[in-house]
Amino acid sequence: MFKPGLTIKSKSRNPDLDEGRHARAKLGFILMSTDLAAESDFFDIAPKDVAIHITRLKTDDYTTNETLSRHIEFMADAASRIQPDTKPNVISYSCTSGSIVIGEERIKEEIKKGAPYTIPMTLVTGVVDALKELKIKNLVVGTPYLDEINTKEAEFLHSKGFSILNIQGLNLTKGVEFGRVTPEYWIKFADEINDKKADAIFLSCGGIRSTEVINQIEKKLGKPIITSNQAQMWSCLRKAGVKDKIEGFGQLFNHQLTY
Repeated sequence: MFKPGLTIKSKSRNPDLDEGRHARAKLGFILMSTDLAAESDFFDIAPKDVAIHITRLKTDDYTTNETLSRHIEFMADAASRIQPDTKPNVISYSCTSGSIVIGEERIKEEIKKGAPYTIPMTLVTGVVDALKELKIKNLVVGTPYLDEINTKEAEFLHSKGFSILNIQGLNLTKGVEFGRVTPEYWIKFADEINDKKADAIFLSCGGIRSTEVINQIEKKLGKPIITSNQAQMWSCLRKAGVKDKIEGFGQLFNHQLTY
């Protein structure tokens, strides 16, 4: 029994050690401070023994090309803060529009500066991976963004070889507003902008609540639905060597990143 004045002396022991709770893979994500959706989506999708590590960038709650371009100033520092002792297999900048405005390669370079041990990723890298894997050519896009951002996105996707049949935004300005649009509205919006000639619909933005209704939209419209968080998570898992087929998040998760 301990009494004040005594010094504790523990016995020498050899504890059993393993590779930790998340031995299969560790994924890191750099989120906006205004993002209300992505963190929940990642934890919903993650299979057993895959870790999700999150850090956030201080973000202006007014989303324009100008404010998005400032994220790069803090990218390397943010990457360095994602569990450096565990060394995540992949670290991804989780912003669709920011990835386009800043540019994939510049973002990857900054992530690599902060976390030289990781595979650097951007959200739009995952989107392009997913669209190519599904052999999508003709695309309809729905976003919460201002049209100045929609124009940038259309140009980006066109440069990657996709035909943009239509792109429509909600012209919201605040990231918090993005996350307050109901999942049910994204079902209605996807149906509204659908084109019979479209091979797929891409609901763009990591901060919207569209991932949880992918299956409902696919069933209603009869074509693949890609969302930012679904595609990013799928691509990050595949790059980390996790090939699980995961139910509930669209037909994309039946694919293995083969192209």
